[in-house]
Amino acid sequence: MLLLTANRNAKGEDSLEQVMREENEPTSFPIITIGDPDRVNEYDYRERCVEKLVEIAIDIQDYMGAGRLFIPQTYLFKLMTRTIVSSPI
Repeated sequence: MLLLTANRNAKGEDSLEQVMREENEPTSFPIITIGDPDRVNEYDYRERCVEKLVEIAIDIQDYMGAGRLFIPQTYLFKLMTRTIVSSPI
């Protein structure tokens, strides 16, 4: 089961963020958070969200244990992630 939310609340012991920090394991499904819920009414933004959501669903094994994922990712974030991931240790 995938959780799609706009909740960014990190306050309190029962907040989604706190539970994720305490309970997340390598086999946990990611929590998918819409980056800017006020823009969901914009066609292009909504399409980017859907594209990323489909990508995550298809490649779910690559996202297990990731914790929170924000959609849609910006090009800069993708570029930075690829650079970090592909950099030699």
